Amino acid sequence: MRSDPPTPPTGWQAIRDEALRRIQSREWQAGAPIPNEAELAMQFGCARSTVNRALRELAAIGLIERRRKAGSRVARHPLRKATFEIPIIQHEVEARGGRYDFTLIARNLGPAPVAASSRMGLPAGAEMLHLQALHLSDGRPYMHETRWVNPVAAPGILDVDLARVSANAWLVQNVPYTRGELTLSAAAADGTRAEALGCAQGEAIFCMERITWIGEAPVTLVIQSYAPGHRMTTAI
Repeated sequence: MRSDPPTPPTGWQAIRDEALRRIQSREWQAGAPIPNEAELAMQFGCARSTVNRALRELAAIGLIERRRKAGSRVARHPLRKATFEIPIIQHEVEARGGRYDFTLIARNLGPAPVAASSRMGLPAGAEMLHLQALHLSDGRPYMHETRWVNPVAAPGILDVDLARVSANAWLVQNVPYTRGELTLSAAAADGTRAEALGCAQGEAIFCMERITWIGEAPVTLVIQSYAPGHRMTTAI
C-alpha cells in the first residue's frame, strides 16, 4: 500500500519549528545562508509573510542573522537572549497549588488619564478600556490588577464578557505582541490596593508594571500588585 507523503507545515509556528530542526541537525550549517523567503514559501506551500514571521522569531532569539538585501544565514555564534513570557494568572496560581478565581471590580470605556496615555505613547484623551480585577488563590487575595487596554490594538475585546474571562487570559490568548517593557518595584499599598489585598495601608507590596506593543501600536498597560510576602521566581 502506498502512503501519501507527509503534509508540509504551513503555520508560522510549524515553519519555525522545522527551521529550528534544520539548524539543530546541522542541515543548515552555522554561518551558511539559508533559502530565501520565496523559496521557503514554495517548499512549505504557504504565504511568504508566514515564512517571514517564522524567521523573525528565530532572529529574535539569536539563531539566525537577517540583513536587508543580503538574505538570512544561520548565526555562527548564536546569542543567548533572555525572554519573558507573559503568564496567564490562572496557570500561575494553579502551578503554586492554589484554586484560582477572579473578580472584575470595574470596567469603564472612556478617555484615559494623561498618566496612562502618556506612558503608552497615545494622545491625551485617547479612548481606552479601564479595568480593575482581583485574582484569588484559594479564596484569598493573590494579586490586584489595574489595566488600560487600547481597543484599536485589541479588536474584539469590547465584546468579551470580562467578568467571565479575565482580560489577562483573553489578551495572552488572542492578541500577539512584538515587544514589551517590564518594571518591577516595591511600593506602599495605597487605600484601594490595601483594601483589595487585605493588608494594612502603607504595607510593602510587590508590583509589576508592563506595557506591550504590536508593531508601533500599544496594546495594554497593566499594573499588577501582589499580596504581601509574594516571591517571584523565573528561569533564565
